[in-house]
Amino acid sequence: MEQSRKGAPLLAYNSFGIEAYAEDLMHIRQAEQLAAYHPGMPFRILGGGTNILIASNLQGAVLRMEIDGIEVLEDNAQGVWVRAGAGQVWHGLVEWALERDLGGIENLSLIPGTVGAAPVQNIGAYGVELSEVFAWAEVWDLEMRSIRKVKGEEAGFGYRDSHFKGAWKGRYIITHVVLHLRRNARPNTSYTVVREALEKKGIGDPSIRDVSEAIVEIRKTKLPDPSALGNAGSFFKNCSVDARRYSELKLRFPGMPAFQQPDGSFKIPSGWLIESCGWKGKQQGRVACYAKQALVLVNCGGATGLEILEFAGEVARTVEDTYGLLLEPEVNIWEDN
Repeated sequence: MEQSRKGAPLLAYNSFGIEAYAEDLMHIRQAEQLAAYHPGMPFRILGGGTNILIASNLQGAVLRMEIDGIEVLEDNAQGVWVRAGAGQVWHGLVEWALERDLGGIENLSLIPGTVGAAPVQNIGAYGVELSEVFAWAEVWDLEMRSIRKVKGEEAGFGYRDSHFKGAWKGRYIITHVVLHLRRNARPNTSYTVVREALEKKGIGDPSIRDVSEAIVEIRKTKLPDPSALGNAGSFFKNCSVDARRYSELKLRFPGMPAFQQPDGSFKIPSGWLIESCGWKGKQQGRVACYAKQALVLVNCGGATGLEILEFAGEVARTVEDTYGLLLEPEVNIWEDN
């Protein structure tokens, strides 16, 4: 492991391109290595580094999950159960499934990061969330010192949330994820932008591969390549309000878009809120709001994590002052005092 007087460099392990250091960096390639850690020890779990903002140098160890591999556990009339290592690149798993005509995760194409991080965040895109195909996770239980299985109904999945991110943080480390996929799956084209992309190609009866390719093209037009412009994708979650609050906002701001959810609440696109406040394409110092997608904050070169965090705070304050809505980060903030 490369070391410096500051500790282990993390520049190569975060898509924001932040120069920061940890006391130690451990490459976890098998679950047995996790036996060296226990609750109370200072450490963080690192997947692909595509959904974090490192705002300071870090105390303790960073455990980079590199357990890979994909295998079929069961294949029958009810579906196919696929087990993947936590360190497997997520889009690599999507491609693996597409090659075998296994549907269920094609709408999650090109989401950056690793398989192990997917349940933590309950990743979602274009009308699909991971929770819909999640069967169980194999986790290292730091308290019991053993591997256990966590099923989907236990995981407390919500919008970009789970018990892995909240109540279980610091206890369970995901080593493998099992997904329930299906053959001859009917693709989800509920999002207008996906249907329009397919119609432009003259595709009226799309396959899961067609949907995946359309979504990949859409994502590439909206999101910058982290190797060229440091970013972690959508920095903020969309805002969720109840029906009464949405009615009040709609009266004041007739042009405000929203999408009604199954529970009766309304999801307001945070990108629209940020853009309407004049932030889209705006740069301050070495940080900017991406010109093609207001939800994405970018490192224009050499920015510190603290600079990005302060910029995000200014964006959030403007939205709160204008609409009375709180923007919650989707990106995980890593910061030690």
